[in-house]
Amino acid sequence: MNDRGMTALTNVFEARDLRVVRFNFPYTEKGSRRPDPMPVLQSRIVDVATRLRAEAPDAALILGGRSMGGRAASMLVADGFACDGLLLLAYPLHPAGKPERLRDAHLAAITVPTLCVNGTRDTLCRRDLMDAVVARLPDNFRMHWIDGADHGFHVLKSSGRFDVDVLREIGDVTRDWIGRFVGEPARAS
Repeated sequence: MNDRGMTALTNVFEARDLRVVRFNFPYTEKGSRRPDPMPVLQSRIVDVATRLRAEAPDAALILGGRSMGGRAASMLVADGFACDGLLLLAYPLHPAGKPERLRDAHLAAITVPTLCVNGTRDTLCRRDLMDAVVARLPDNFRMHWIDGADHGFHVLKSSGRFDVDVLREIGDVTRDWIGRFVGEPARAS
């Protein structure tokens, strides 16, 4: 929860009056680099979301995360976990170098407003494959591509863009999406 990318995204969202609740998955707390099984990841999201609902029952709750965290949240929401929206940052559509192994089967089951933000150079989300997936999804799913960004939302220096520009774009797109499709959230996790 305290890596540089998550901290930077949190600062961008909070500058736009979006409250972000970050947390670690159990494997991180144990100091392991090997991710927990999906049910364990999802259980942690449920625990955090349940606590947030108890603290502010009238506030909108947007679940989401970056990469694996977003995938875990999306699978949870597809299985019926209630929330007001889903924010997927750098969604890992397929493993690196294995574009034939799509992780999209559950996406059509998501009924809440969903925003997915990926970079056009993301090696875990080939644009042509994601565009084909999105074409089959319901209208509640919005896709936004960050030109020239990779899986960590970094851009090449030769592009003339800077990482800070990418972060601003993510913040602006997210705030606009929340205002139009979700309403005024008091928190996002």
